[in-house]
Amino acid sequence: MTTLLDPTSERTPGTRERAARPSSLDGLTIGLLDITKARGDVFLDRIADVLTTRGHTVLRFAKPTFTKPAPVDLRHEISTKCDVVIEALAD
Repeated sequence: MTTLLDPTSERTPGTRERAARPSSLDGLTIGLLDITKARGDVFLDRIADVLTTRGHTVLRFAKPTFTKPAPVDLRHEISTKCDVVIEALAD
């Protein structure tokens, strides 16, 4: 069992089940989310190159700022267009 801590100021921690991971990425649309921290785009550029070379469909997204959660419309767009998401964190 893995315990993940939420860095927000929740007084009572919530419990969530981890989403099931697909056994393969074949036929899935992969979203790459840049949270706009420095050099995160460099990491995602490389991931996109690897995935597209392997024949996967990749869509790119970016948050307006890393200091706030992604806007609702961006989260909705990602959730309706993508089967899986990779989020870049870098400095």
